[in-house]
Amino acid sequence: MADGGSFRFSSSSGTARNGLPRIQTHKKDNNNEICHDDSATPIKAQTIDELHSLQKKRSAPTTPIKSPTQVGAAFAAISEEERQQLQLQSISASLASLTRETGPKVVRGDPARKPETPRIAQATPNYFTPTPCVSDSALKFTHFLYNLSPAELYEQAIKYEHGSFITSSGALVTLSGAKTGRSPRDKRVVKDETTEDELWWGKGSPNIEMDEHTFLVNRERAVDYLNSLDKVFVNDQFLNWDPEHRIKVRIVSARAYHSLFMHNMCIRPTPEELEDFGTPDFTIYNAGQFPCNRYTHYMTSSTSVDLNLARREMVILGTQYAGEMKKGLFSVMHYLMPKRQILSLHSGCNMGRDGDVALFFGLSGTGKTTLSTDHNRYLIGDDEHCWSENGVSNIEGGCYAKCVDLSREKEPDIWNAIKFGTVLENVVFDEHTREVDFSDISVTENTRAAYPIEYIPNAKIPCVGPHPKNIILLACDAFGVIPPVSKLSLAQTMYHFISGYTALVAGTEEGVKEPQATFSACFGAAFIMMHPTRYAAMLAEKMQKHGATGWLVNTGWSGGSYGSGNRIKLPYTRKIIDAIHSGSLLEANYAKTEVFGFDIPTKVDGVPSEILDPINTWSDKKAYKDTLLKLGGLFRKNFDGFMNYKLGKDGELGEEIMAAGPIF
Repeated sequence: MADGGSFRFSSSSGTARNGLPRIQTHKKDNNNEICHDDSATPIKAQTIDELHSLQKKRSAPTTPIKSPTQVGAAFAAISEEERQQLQLQSISASLASLTRETGPKVVRGDPARKPETPRIAQATPNYFTPTPCVSDSALKFTHFLYNLSPAELYEQAIKYEHGSFITSSGALVTLSGAKTGRSPRDKRVVKDETTEDELWWGKGSPNIEMDEHTFLVNRERAVDYLNSLDKVFVNDQFLNWDPEHRIKVRIVSARAYHSLFMHNMCIRPTPEELEDFGTPDFTIYNAGQFPCNRYTHYMTSSTSVDLNLARREMVILGTQYAGEMKKGLFSVMHYLMPKRQILSLHSGCNMGRDGDVALFFGLSGTGKTTLSTDHNRYLIGDDEHCWSENGVSNIEGGCYAKCVDLSREKEPDIWNAIKFGTVLENVVFDEHTREVDFSDISVTENTRAAYPIEYIPNAKIPCVGPHPKNIILLACDAFGVIPPVSKLSLAQTMYHFISGYTALVAGTEEGVKEPQATFSACFGAAFIMMHPTRYAAMLAEKMQKHGATGWLVNTGWSGGSYGSGNRIKLPYTRKIIDAIHSGSLLEANYAKTEVFGFDIPTKVDGVPSEILDPINTWSDKKAYKDTLLKLGGLFRKNFDGFMNYKLGKDGELGEEIMAAGPIF
């Protein structure tokens, strides 16, 4: 403009024909002023990089340092800079080689960002001055991304990991690579002087031995791989909601997917708790993208999941399936907790509004998740728990739900939990709308969702409760001879807890033509570390001390085996569970069955009385008796493997448990 005026938008001068504010000109005294739009305050940035720097603000200051009486002397009266240096040294020590005297040099932050002055720490074993390095790995920086938020992990996954997308509901879809489930035959546990006596080895045990040297070979391989990367992810989190017995865990991984998965599945520390985190009690090295060396002793494939209980470390090679971390830590808890006289349990857990707690045990297909999820009760947890002198507590901070054929109608809580922050593994989605098709099993049938437990509306936070009143063992009996509900004696509870029975039916596995009994000790044989009778004895002791009642609930068939009978209706099973919760089933009249010697109620409100005793529902009574004896024989055969383990003084408790099994 020749007259040196300026433009501005004016709302007081009316609008133009197109509805926009009129542009007014005002004469300025300074003829040299440049035309500008003063409709808003000008930004402070002079360059695009400065503008981007204004977009993000630093996180709020960390919580005040506690007094020396509240924390250990190591954390008292230190500066923020010293605190960060201690953290760097701790992470450097976690990533240190056991064979080299230097390295790695760790730097906090994303290497893709413009570097600030790096803060570096280097592990120096035993605090000796290291000799000059002779390794290339000691010359490079290992960048680590520490306890990133879900939003930050989304950015990392989408930018750097193929197969990562945001769904229409806001969840992060990702792929676990060639392995879409756990690899139990590739799991190894170091057998040393201590674990040789403490752990369950041999026939039926999930523990496959390896020696200390082989573990260190694999650990070195994993650490070298992680240190060769531009960056690694570090999660410092907790296990067990009981503050007296919680475990500090550190997870070092190469993928944002793994970091977000563990962010959801472990208990998330507050900023104040992170300041005092210190040295972890257990560390996972997840180098799953890199295979193990098959020429290494004890290796039978390119996958190896290795536990060293003495070193408190776990190494993952050759599998990217995130469930290995979750269940690996569960195995660790099955070792650490019983040594503290705390019972670790593979169970669901909920609590009534009056504080009555129930534990649900059951293998896949028995209805454990469905029946423990009750909108009239608080959810303490869906999978892993501890029972201590303080009551029950959830081990985890999240849920890991199956997604195959998921629908809003069948599982509304899980459906609604699949939102921003949730990890969806191996699902198929529409390439345009990003809507997930949970019925599509093109990648795998084992599709999963991992989400924080607070995504469930009736979750009890913190996830702790008083001592349980009811212990509910679930079985999907495809033979059709187990009653819909039985009240168990203490010895019967131990017997059926050790047995861990359910049945496969035709169609669930290729080649299965008739029902097949399946037994999994303690309803989680793949994860227990000690002999099953050790956990059963602890369960009986706690039940007796706190007055809990054992129940066996059949969610399977009635009126005949699979193919001739019918599945017990879910509403009937829910009525049975309601009667257990309310205590009314304790007041019922009971009759005793043949062979298994179950006490069965003669009446349950809302359930047809004729189905309560299975023999009434079979038209062919001889076929019923033959099937009952067949199943009883399968129970006996399975239990024979446990009877070489003495339980109680002079083994009398073992004899009592055996007597609680089928008699014929």
